[in-house]
Amino acid sequence: QVQLVESGGGLVQAGGSLRLSCAASGRTFSYAMGWFRQTPGKEREFVASISWSGDSTYYADSVKGRFTISRDNAKNTVYLQMNSLKPEDTAVYYCAADFAVAGTSFQPGEYDYWGQGTQVTVSS
Repeated sequence: QVQLVESGGGLVQAGGSLRLSCAASGRTFSYAMGWFRQTPGKEREFVASISWSGDSTYYADSVKGRFTISRDNAKNTVYLQMNSLKPEDTAVYYCAADFAVAGTSFQPGEYDYWGQGTQVTVSS
């Protein structure tokens, strides 16, 4: 089993920044990581993913150029730096782990472990 715990969410004004963290514990293995977000009444949507090595990253078009995903495998932690935040970025953000190490999984069903989520609210 792998436990994922997100942190760093909060309330920020439009144009501001937040950095989310996701700490992994439990069974250690090589895995890609992803960030997803969800608002009430909508499906969980892909935000960004990163390969096990950290060499490959992928982003949804809606966040490209504003968000940056990174990881520190020594700390078992993945980060999501969010800049130039917009009210439409308001959501619960989830991190997830995928046994496939490439980072090219963009659907929630492809991920094996999930965190509990952290709320991000962007005011206009």
